[in-house]
Amino acid sequence: MNVLDLIRPSIKALKPYSSARDEFQGATDDMVFLDANENPFENGVNRYPDPKQGNVKTLLSKIKGIPIENILLGNGSDEVLDLIYRAFCEPNVDNIITLPPTYGMYNVLANINAVDIRKVQLTSDFQPNVNEILKVADSNSKLLFLCSPNNPTGNSFSEESIEKLLREFKGVVVIDEAYIDFANNPSWLKRLNEFPNLIVTQTLSKAYGMAGIRLGICYASKEIIAILNNIKPPYNVNELTQQRAINQLENEEQTQNQIQTILEEREVLVSELKTISFVSKIYPSDANFILAKVDDATKRYNELIGKGIVIRNRTSQPGCENCLRFTVGTPDENKILIETLKSI
Repeated sequence: MNVLDLIRPSIKALKPYSSARDEFQGATDDMVFLDANENPFENGVNRYPDPKQGNVKTLLSKIKGIPIENILLGNGSDEVLDLIYRAFCEPNVDNIITLPPTYGMYNVLANINAVDIRKVQLTSDFQPNVNEILKVADSNSKLLFLCSPNNPTGNSFSEESIEKLLREFKGVVVIDEAYIDFANNPSWLKRLNEFPNLIVTQTLSKAYGMAGIRLGICYASKEIIAILNNIKPPYNVNELTQQRAINQLENEEQTQNQIQTILEEREVLVSELKTISFVSKIYPSDANFILAKVDDATKRYNELIGKGIVIRNRTSQPGCENCLRFTVGTPDENKILIETLKSI
């Protein structure tokens, strides 16, 4: 498969915008910049940020073992996903495939981009129905979204199922790994070179504790990354975001310690939830949250709200009837949650 054949013709022919910082690189401290119509008075953010985010990508490349040319950064993962839609999906012609219950922005972005949505519900154990996915796909099925570990179910999809889809789906397979740092199974980044139709998205919002800076990450072939770079806004990741990302990525030990605490607390929550009388099932989790089935999700959700605890009611999602989603908090927060659940 030549994945570039899937790119929209208008995107292939696009001449990208060339910013001032694209046209001149290699700056030194003693240079005078009068090319970008910036305010000349120094305050730390009066200059445009690096449009290619080189320092952030250098750190990510070292941590993830992925070359810089295989990395794209966005204003949150949602911008990254939107760029993927714009690159591959012709409005009012193409379609994408999603596997509910899953992350709701896939559908929202499809609607924004006038792209048809074909839904194939996960099996009863929240795994992809591979045969049905391949059955509903046609020549206009450009993107298949696999959220693994999945939100809101928390489980990872089987390697066998994902590999079969990568080999047999005729479009691009986007694996959303927002929660991969909490999983036992390895990231699909390790097999990026094996599948030219594979895109992996990650984020600093979860394990790295940087939800407030909005930094999403896309890993793909250098050919796909080059196309996405052509269509992204010139300065899509601001200077403050880049600075905070660098600070956090340089402190990998702290991140790993926090991940370990979250994993330990996840096990504590699972153990305690088993003792709650109205909890009937706890689903396996490879994420920083737990999905649990209760007797009456709306009732229990409202009771917790009344006690000052906010969780997520997922009962409206396919296959998640009467299910609540509990994010793993700090040890103190988790203790308050369990004590409150026992009291109601």
